[in-house]
Amino acid sequence: MQNKPLILITNDDSIHAKGLRKLIKLMRKYGDVAVISSEQVMSGMSHAVTIKTPLMPRLIHEETGFREFLTNGTPVDNVKLGKNALLERKPDLVVSGINHGSNAAINIVYSGTMAAAMEAAIDGIPSIGFSLDDYDLEADFSHVDPFVETITEKVLRDGLPEGVCLNVNIPKKSHVPVKGIKVVRQAKARWVEAFDQRVDPFGRTYYWIGGNFVNGDPRPDTDEKALADNYVAVVPVQLDFTATQLLKNLEF
Repeated sequence: MQNKPLILITNDDSIHAKGLRKLIKLMRKYGDVAVISSEQVMSGMSHAVTIKTPLMPRLIHEETGFREFLTNGTPVDNVKLGKNALLERKPDLVVSGINHGSNAAINIVYSGTMAAAMEAAIDGIPSIGFSLDDYDLEADFSHVDPFVETITEKVLRDGLPEGVCLNVNIPKKSHVPVKGIKVVRQAKARWVEAFDQRVDPFGRTYYWIGGNFVNGDPRPDTDEKALADNYVAVVPVQLDFTATQLLKNLEF
């Protein structure tokens, strides 16, 4: 008898996040599920790994076909722990999220959610990062099920090319139904930083980082445009960062 697919779930919004709970509920339809998540919020950690302190995972819940581990690690640590230490075999699928907030455009560079998916792709494990374009801790995830299920079923059935994962961004819940799913490119949009300079009671200068998200990309086939038009945006993400167009023209 063939084993059920083993699905590893992690996120960067902590083990208590509503988006994680939604993803767990959906993934348990498809196989055995192992959740490895952090007690603390790890947003913006990108591909950080923990090397100066020990990782201390602990099993906090177990039942047939389901285990849940709590860790002090980053999302990437959690994937590494799963595939190398905590699970009896290599996962068939890694899913990360559902993140509270968009990871479209340049946000993928900073995202712990997407770093976890990319870490899985390094080892050839099909992986998906799911995000909702709503930063509220109490965001409404009630409309995401058919989109998460459709994309998950396709990846489980067909797999993904080596070194590729999916960055999936879902529009915020509104009175208008989501129109569907579009496979698109990453928009050329970025954060323009602003630093709020302050002085503490001891006279020391400190800063709060802030800024505005600026999208100057007019192309019609980007993740930002798909979200603006109320579509789920799916971007295939590759691990090879090489600027291949320069390989023959860049000379020293």
